[in-house]
Amino acid sequence: MQIITLTTDYGLSDHYVASLKGQLYASPHAITLVDISHNVQPFNIAQAAYFVNNVVRDFPEGTIHFLGVDAIPLIGIGNPDTNMYPIIMKLNGHYFVGCDNGIFSLLNDYKNAEEIVRIDDFSSKFALRFPLRYIYIPTLLGLINQKKLTELGEPIDQVKRVFTTQPVIENYLIKGSVIHTDKYGNVIVNITEKLFNEVGNGNPFTIFFKNAQYFIESISKNYYEVPTAEKLALFNEAGFLEIAINKGVSGNGGGASSLLGLNVGDTIRMEFHPKGSKESIDSLFNRDL
Repeated sequence: MQIITLTTDYGLSDHYVASLKGQLYASPHAITLVDISHNVQPFNIAQAAYFVNNVVRDFPEGTIHFLGVDAIPLIGIGNPDTNMYPIIMKLNGHYFVGCDNGIFSLLNDYKNAEEIVRIDDFSSKFALRFPLRYIYIPTLLGLINQKKLTELGEPIDQVKRVFTTQPVIENYLIKGSVIHTDKYGNVIVNITEKLFNEVGNGNPFTIFFKNAQYFIESISKNYYEVPTAEKLALFNEAGFLEIAINKGVSGNGGGASSLLGLNVGDTIRMEFHPKGSKESIDSLFNRDL
């Protein structure tokens, strides 16, 4: 049984996902398709990589992951350096198929890839017009048939790199940003627990937002450490800072995103207070974000 995960920006209101699945199920092989998400924001490769990085460890080696976000190849238009070929990457025993648009550089440990090949067979006159049907599906089926990667493409040694927003570290301060809001309104921030421990070194801290009336001074272990409708901060399973409202969903007061006015890209400040350095909350919030 071959497992294939699907992460796309196709949405669920059109026929695209059904077409993708139908073409795969039409093969004679036993296939299990797992939807990671089809609601990735259009062309948002950072969001897609965040989803995949959170789940890839839960699948067995040999799993094939289709990264169908901003996946239309760009070949032979303008500067050759801007070309974006379909590629296959073998990483930690898993296979990733998608367009070399920068998304592969956002996968955890991508520099440790065991093998990468560039697909450059566009013999079908419709290949670049309908890449899902004429490039990606044949590639996925080739992997299912256990073809060697070199039979499917030309070896390359690097992928296009993109740089996402990284936390800014200053004296006793981490300035992060919101990278995702989930269906519950929980806000994910690009501050990791590892960075928190390294910079904070066990000192007290304050997490605060755009609005001075909202701040948090502790890290919870789970949502139930605070009363219903109360705000909290914790580190999620992926190790990222999460700002949440306990049971704060639509219809029950709202989640952290709506109640705290936090959106993707907004700044979150985490300021540490070594002994003798802590200022008043009012003075902290009088600073510019």
